[in-house]
Amino acid sequence: MIAYVDMFSGISGDMMLGALVDLGVPVDWLTEKLSPVLSGFQLKTDTVFRHHLKAVNLTVETQEGRGISRNYTDIRTLIENADLPEKVKANCLKAFHKIAAAESRIHGHDMDTIHFHEIGGIDSLVDIVGTFLAVDYLGIDRVYASAVPLGSGVVQCAHGILPVPVPAVLSILKDTPVKASDAKTEIVTPTGAALITTLTAAFGPMPEMKIQKTGYGAGKRETGSALPNLLRIILGEKTGEADRSGIQKETIQVIKTNIDDMSPEISGYLMDILLENQALDVCFTPVQMKKNRPGVQVEVLCRKEHLDALVRLILTETSSIGVRVREWDRFFLLREPAEISTSLGIIQVKKITGPDHRVRFVPEYESVKKAARENRLPLQEVYNRVLVDINLTGKGTEDR
Repeated sequence: MIAYVDMFSGISGDMMLGALVDLGVPVDWLTEKLSPVLSGFQLKTDTVFRHHLKAVNLTVETQEGRGISRNYTDIRTLIENADLPEKVKANCLKAFHKIAAAESRIHGHDMDTIHFHEIGGIDSLVDIVGTFLAVDYLGIDRVYASAVPLGSGVVQCAHGILPVPVPAVLSILKDTPVKASDAKTEIVTPTGAALITTLTAAFGPMPEMKIQKTGYGAGKRETGSALPNLLRIILGEKTGEADRSGIQKETIQVIKTNIDDMSPEISGYLMDILLENQALDVCFTPVQMKKNRPGVQVEVLCRKEHLDALVRLILTETSSIGVRVREWDRFFLLREPAEISTSLGIIQVKKITGPDHRVRFVPEYESVKKAARENRLPLQEVYNRVLVDINLTGKGTEDR
């Protein structure tokens, strides 16, 4: 399942969560999942109409007084200790890290002690944790989004009157496609910016997809724009290019550079940071360079929308002074995340559909590694047990 977030009037936490509720996430379920993590709140929803479009207006009512703030360490500890799905927990930590890093850069304070004012309240915590829970509930595996429209004017916040977009939003949206709008106020909040940059795999036009459902979340402000203050999320199945055998096809970018004067210790870090920034694959190949010097060829596969950011990373993080880029067609098998129940617990696997439409399952390394550590077993033994369970149960999985 994929989702396209259409931010024609910006994005905030309550707009995002409201649109997900409109797509079918039960409010009672959200409250049940959030209550063990956060206390002193109540979720309220009502139906509103903006330019004759029906939308969910979501409000987080809280007993917490105004001016309450929490620092990054408090919030990180709260999330790390929470009973949440691992993917939800990881996304929450990533989103709050983005906000903390932005505030730290702007105000010149240590990130671990920086205080969140508006964002540290229960309502914002509910918006962020609730959004990632809702995405998990709907089984959304990949999120795409439009370019982010930015408002204008000024806004009153805990630090006084600031220009729009506020500095935290600009910092969080670094390397993200943005565009101007006719709104006369803030239409992208730091919470909204953190959510969309954490979730989104690619910004741009709507991908080729089979639409299943559309949800609208309502904003609270009068923006002064000709457009209604709504966020739209379109849910569906990705179609893409595929031949009759079921083989998928897409056009990708291939980045290459040869390096002979960099410490090998940097290579591992380089691979990690490239993959964290949407590289599809990274590999290193030994090469013999001019004057017979041994070197390494770095090859990175990526989609076009991530090309500039990855080139910048290579030129920043390595001793390379130039890269080569080519556009290639990529053919690949359909892969979907799934999970299997085993004697060692739930293990994440890849569901792979072959050209003959036969399905096979491959254990995910990180999930197997976690189970091996928790059960104090060799990695190979856990891997083999998972394969045996798959073979014994036939299909053996439930799609997420």
